[in-house]
Amino acid sequence: MRIAHFCDSHPGRPDGVTRSTEMTVRLLRAAGHEVDLYRPGPLLRPGVRSVPVPFRQVRIGLPFTPHPADLVHAQTTGPIGMTGFRAAAAWRVPLVATWHTDLLAYADLFAEIPAGAAWCALRLKLGWSPREFLELTRPGRVRRLRLEALGRAMFARMAVAVAPSAKTAAGFAAFEPVAEIRVLPTPVTTVAAGPAPGGGGDVVLSVGRGTAEKNPELLLQAFTRLRAARPAARLILVGVQQQRRHLHRRITALGLNGHVEMHPPVPHERVTDFYRAADVLAFTSTTDTQSLVLAEAEAAGLPVVVADRALATRPGADDTTRLTCDPTPDAFAAALLRMLDDQALRAQTVRDGLAAAAAYTPSVFLNRLEAIYELALSVRAR
Repeated sequence: MRIAHFCDSHPGRPDGVTRSTEMTVRLLRAAGHEVDLYRPGPLLRPGVRSVPVPFRQVRIGLPFTPHPADLVHAQTTGPIGMTGFRAAAAWRVPLVATWHTDLLAYADLFAEIPAGAAWCALRLKLGWSPREFLELTRPGRVRRLRLEALGRAMFARMAVAVAPSAKTAAGFAAFEPVAEIRVLPTPVTTVAAGPAPGGGGDVVLSVGRGTAEKNPELLLQAFTRLRAARPAARLILVGVQQQRRHLHRRITALGLNGHVEMHPPVPHERVTDFYRAADVLAFTSTTDTQSLVLAEAEAAGLPVVVADRALATRPGADDTTRLTCDPTPDAFAAALLRMLDDQALRAQTVRDGLAAAAAYTPSVFLNRLEAIYELALSVRAR
């Protein structure tokens, strides 16, 4: 089978969409499928030419003509993803789309989301009036309703909509989907032999961007409360590129200078070193659709504390759950302290995390993905 993947995240971008897409393509090719991957590349080289967006870790793909395929898999809904939507319709082949990003949650945080939504509506030829396009400029309920209308149009074109988590699948209700819905988390590709050497220490780790959707303010506020009980505690932030100055100001204002380390994005293979040196992973985002960081930390033997109860279930394990709490500073600080202080809880959490990572392998993911493709082909044939 020839499969065309369309992704708006460029190579080397430190996000889960890039890693998930690359792993998916690699597994499919190893299984004997022909796979074309379209994603942003350099402006002056063959492939999908793209231009960078100033002050963003984003590249915008320029128009291109893909080769016909038996099935289209859109990993994103940017310009390249929309090319995939249009190609599936033109080739009369099934469209599978993975909903990696919660666009409704991001819309009031990033100007590119409403702008991209307008572009999608134009490319899909939805026939919106000027008034309907202007609704995308109005934060809150008006914009959300317009984005939901766009989502319904997108889902109407899909044979199968893939959700990286049950949380994300539940959110599809806003789009009144007619597509088949399947939950398919992205697995991690390496599993540690045993628990991380941390434990009994005071090192709190956070891996991810420092921008508003990751809720760094909640993390810093909770850490100030944790230090009241553990004055020697340290917080390590890995992956901060944007908003570094803002975070430095907040760290100073909260009296945390000397207690917080901030690192830019590092090569993926180096992140494991941070997992192995920490005592707990702190995850304060409530907008993620899955977060590979959680599964990666668990595969490295590092327990996690999550401020999003909807992400309690681990991929590959429906019978155990992560330690979650309400997204408030007091609740999150208390959960972190509990994980640091309760060694029985910590040991059980580590065992459960390692078992889940070992059970949900790339081969399990590949088998389920191939079943999704077969379903998409059967839906299209009806």
